[in-house]
Amino acid sequence: MSATGTEWYPLRVTAPPRPLVFGGHAIAKRLGKEGIPDWAVGETWEVSDVDGHQSTVMDGPLAAATLRELVAKDPEGLMGEGWSGEFFPVLTKFIDASGALPVHLHADDATARAKEGQVNGKTEAWHILDAAPGATALCGLKDGVSKEELHQALLEQDFDAVLRRLPVRAGETIYVPGGTLHSFGPDTLIYEIEQTSDIQQHAMRWNMQDGSAVPDEQWHANLEALVGEIRLEPRPDFRSGLPIVAGDGVERMFCCAGPHFALERWHAGTAQPLRHSFATAQVLTNVGAPVQVRVGDWSEELGPAQTLLLPAAVGRVEIDGPADVLFGYLPDLARDVIAPLTAAGYSRELIAALGEGLEPQT
Repeated sequence: MSATGTEWYPLRVTAPPRPLVFGGHAIAKRLGKEGIPDWAVGETWEVSDVDGHQSTVMDGPLAAATLRELVAKDPEGLMGEGWSGEFFPVLTKFIDASGALPVHLHADDATARAKEGQVNGKTEAWHILDAAPGATALCGLKDGVSKEELHQALLEQDFDAVLRRLPVRAGETIYVPGGTLHSFGPDTLIYEIEQTSDIQQHAMRWNMQDGSAVPDEQWHANLEALVGEIRLEPRPDFRSGLPIVAGDGVERMFCCAGPHFALERWHAGTAQPLRHSFATAQVLTNVGAPVQVRVGDWSEELGPAQTLLLPAAVGRVEIDGPADVLFGYLPDLARDVIAPLTAAGYSRELIAALGEGLEPQT
């Protein structure tokens, strides 16, 4: 129970599918997610507090409450001691890029406030769950590309002239700062974690919702807006993460981290359960076979590609192996990321490469 008297427990929340033109059937067929339709699914938003796409609790005493309502009801019980805010700060998704995503960007925080009238932008990270041999992603501009050269390439739809094309491999993660032009697919399946936002600027002549043509006047306006919001300097790379031993046969992999979110992937065998204590809300997503999850007296099975939101107030989770799960959260970087990795012997240079805000203080 939290200080407000809220009886917190692991929350199953709605994760509606989105029928986008680049989607397919990989979320059901490759990950085993049940309860989604047979039509091509581009995304499932596993935990979301985006306006118009808010997750709702599915069962228990808090059933039918939205994340926004839970934040208002007991922000510290949900997010951790000392936290305050108007909405749940982390958005997580499965994305099936059976086809290629549009080339697009999301504004960074300062640009979102200045040009979009939003309180924050959208930095994101992609954790690759599956990818065909030879799969690639576009991410960041080539060195030396000017805004004028970029605009001309976008008019010609010649993206490889200005964008870096990177190889994509399962198990790797890339941290993508707001303002970075990007795309990925085809034949790529990812788990995405990001700031709570849906702002974006597209370079394509088609709409990703239904493939319909974007009128010329609107398309040129879109390109002008995109060039006005882009950051020229970010050139992120895919990384394999930093593992530490968390028990007998239990591995804790730090995939990425920054001020807006962190993502870890844990593997456990059968010698010991996975045991994880935490002080901030955890988005627990199963990317393996069904597992048994225990929080205090609460115990339930979590199926493939299913998600639980673990409020900070519950504090600890135990999962029987074999297990392959993700934990996404809003970190205290010093406590949740730097301290355990430093204790494991990693240099600050290696830790800093996980994302942003991890460099040694000068």
